[in-house]
Amino acid sequence: MLARYKTLRQQASGEIIIKKSRFIGYGKPVTSEAEAIVFIEELKKQHWNANHNCSAYVIGERDEIQKASDDGEPSGTAGKPILEVIKHHGLKNIVIVVTRYFGGIMLGAGGLIRAYTDGAVAAIEAAEAIAYVLHREVIVDVDYTWYGKLENEFHARSVRIGGTDFADRVIITCLPEAADAERFSAWITDVTQGQAKLTIGEDKYYIEGE
Repeated sequence: MLARYKTLRQQASGEIIIKKSRFIGYGKPVTSEAEAIVFIEELKKQHWNANHNCSAYVIGERDEIQKASDDGEPSGTAGKPILEVIKHHGLKNIVIVVTRYFGGIMLGAGGLIRAYTDGAVAAIEAAEAIAYVLHREVIVDVDYTWYGKLENEFHARSVRIGGTDFADRVIITCLPEAADAERFSAWITDVTQGQAKLTIGEDKYYIEGE
């Protein structure tokens, strides 16, 4: 699993007008190529009367799947620019479709590349690029005498807490970044003078800064 990756928060769209042509950029986070294809086909049905529904998607931890479609525009003027925008922003597991309604004025190859680039950017801005960071559960089992000290330490260090159970002992599910989990565990052991029982749980992604 990646320590960190960027994708889109939600499905959304943004529209721009260039020389009377409408370019509607749609962005969506996806988890598979099949999901991306379904999204593209849905938009083609929705905008059946549009001149073009050009698209690109990047999927996989290592960007293993990268596809682009010009959908009738001159080769290399639509799908590739959309794909390059995705890659330039460092995004993965997303699909972008830019729908064009021709306004009667020819844009030329350079104009089309700029227009589809701007359409893809509009989609990303609307759907909002976010980063997911991998965290690891460190379950801390301590006697009540240590709880106050740990609570203060966690607050001072802004430690992400997944939950706290109060039973015979206090069980706190901490969520440090996976890369720091070993160092975090050593710190807990030091703070509690070796009195905490530590268990490593699951790895989970959380949105950076939230």
